[in-house]
Amino acid sequence: MLVRQGADGDARRLLNLIEIAVELAEAQGGRRLVTDAIAQEVLAGGTLRRFDKQGEEFYNQISALHKSVRGSAPDAALYWLCRMLDGGCDPVYLARRIVRIASEDIGNADPRALELCLNAWDVQERLGSPEGELALAQAVVYLACAPKSNAVYVAYKLARDDAANTGSLGVPLHLRNAPTKLMKQLDYGKEYRYAHDEPDAYAAGENYFPEEMGQRQYYQRYRAGWKSRSPKSWRGCGGWTEKGRQARHSGLGSPRCCPHRGPIDASPAAPMLQRRSGLKKLKG
Repeated sequence: MLVRQGADGDARRLLNLIEIAVELAEAQGGRRLVTDAIAQEVLAGGTLRRFDKQGEEFYNQISALHKSVRGSAPDAALYWLCRMLDGGCDPVYLARRIVRIASEDIGNADPRALELCLNAWDVQERLGSPEGELALAQAVVYLACAPKSNAVYVAYKLARDDAANTGSLGVPLHLRNAPTKLMKQLDYGKEYRYAHDEPDAYAAGENYFPEEMGQRQYYQRYRAGWKSRSPKSWRGCGGWTEKGRQARHSGLGSPRCCPHRGPIDASPAAPMLQRRSGLKKLKG
C-alpha cells in the first residue's frame, strides 16, 4: 500500500519502487517479503509526489500555475507552485517562468511586477531552497493580485511577424544618421522632425516605418494602470476571494485594483497631453 501511494499514480515509478523493494526484501521460505519497514526505506529517498521533467504532468502543472495567475486566483497559483516544488521541480526554472508571466500577463499595467519577480529570482539564487522559495511565493501572489494587460505581448508578436515577413526594407532617409558630409549630401536625416521642438513634444503625422509598409499599429493602450495597492484597497474590492474576484470583474469592485481592459484614446500624445493639462491646473 505504501509503495502504491509513493508512486502517486505513475505506473513507471510504481514498477521502479517495486523492483527496489524486492531487491531489499529478505528471503523467507523461498519467498521475498516486502514489509512496511522496507517500503518506508524505499520511499525515504524522496517525496511522495514526483513527475518527469519532460512528462505531460509537468507541463500540465506549469500551465495550471500560469493560468491561475492570469485568472487573478492567488490561492490556486500558490497551490500549483507548491505542488511543483514538492514534486522536485527546479526552483530556478519556476523563477524563469514567473518572470515570463510578469511580462506576458501583467506588462505595463504594473511595471513593478517584473522587477519584483527578478528580485525573487535573485533571492532564490542567493539563498537556495527552502528559504528562497518564499520569495517565489511572494512573487506569484503579487502577480495574481496585479492588474492584467497582455498589450505588450500581443504587440510584440504582431511586430515580430511583420519583421519576419517584410524582408530587409530600408530605413527612411529622414530617420538615418548623417555623421559624414557625403551622407548629408545624400539627404540623410534632412527632413527629420525633432520631437522636442514640436508642440507637446509630439511630431504629429511623422512616419517612423519603412515607406513600403506605411503606418502600422501594434500596441493598443489599456486603461489598467500602475497604481499603489495596499491590503486595504484589496479589501475594498471584496478581497481576493472567489466572490471578490467576481465582484471586481463585474464592475462592482474598487477601480484601484480592478483590471479594465478597454482601449483608451489611440493618440500617442493623449497621456502626455493629459499630464500637461493637469500641471496647468495645478499652476493656475
